[in-house]
Amino acid sequence: MTAFGAESTAEEVLDGVDLTGTTVLITGTSSGLGVETARVLDERGARVIGVVRDVEKGRRSLDEVGATGVELYEADLASLASVRSFTDAFVADGGGPIDVLIANAGIMACPRGATADGFELQFGTNHLGHFVLVGRLLPQLLAGAPSRVVVLSSAGHDWSDVSLDDPGFERTTYDEWVAYGRAKTANVLFAVELDRRLQASGVRATALHPGGIITDLGRHLTEASMNALVEGRGGADVTFKSVPQGAATTVWAGFVADPDEVGGRYCQDCAVAPVVDRPGDAGVMRYALDPDTARALWDLSEEMVGESFPT
Repeated sequence: MTAFGAESTAEEVLDGVDLTGTTVLITGTSSGLGVETARVLDERGARVIGVVRDVEKGRRSLDEVGATGVELYEADLASLASVRSFTDAFVADGGGPIDVLIANAGIMACPRGATADGFELQFGTNHLGHFVLVGRLLPQLLAGAPSRVVVLSSAGHDWSDVSLDDPGFERTTYDEWVAYGRAKTANVLFAVELDRRLQASGVRATALHPGGIITDLGRHLTEASMNALVEGRGGADVTFKSVPQGAATTVWAGFVADPDEVGGRYCQDCAVAPVVDRPGDAGVMRYALDPDTARALWDLSEEMVGESFPT
């Protein structure tokens, strides 16, 4: 197998790969990594379903890069009613089996806020919104087995473990970077538990860090939050990737890597990342792969959203 790395692009990773007959669902296909991922997959013959908060913006962004074949649905991950409305519509439209689901959308380091359901905004959007979306589409993923779920996390997961006792910062002073770290750790733990529950049925799940990329994800950043990132959280040491490079690990984990290699793991730079114990080291923090925490987070998430997803 060809070796890929930090400088590989999504085009290079999928060179010569024919995805005709493959159905891929991607959240967040109105800008940045989502648009590039959708473009490359559409170009290689996949049926691509994009899930976006603003359909008109998504259509413009995709048309600008020539991804005219991407189908679009509306869903706001910060509203569980909106997510459920989308999944109901997708099923009613006969959406069919899903081969790969890419949980790409997200927000970063925003001021304290709440979702439509009252959850802390970053945890509620990045984790709980995707938890419900994926959970309600499990029948389609099982129908598409062998299938995969690819969850975009971040190196920022090493800024905090999840808080099972205080997910909404009700007893903890809110910090936008700690909140982001909690949400990104939750993304990894979700993939770990999803993979454990479904691998025997042919569905594998993996989480990944796409790399540092300048995209619309940083739209909430202020001068103060950027200073906090650079001065206290190692932001000055980030080596930035281009958007095509940032989409490479996503398509590698979803379409090229051995599912047994990446299932239940955390990837970066088109490879499985080493497990580390010190924040700032290149790899995945051990707590983000803890199976007991992953199970507990699944149970807490079901309780918070008021919906169970038997597997």
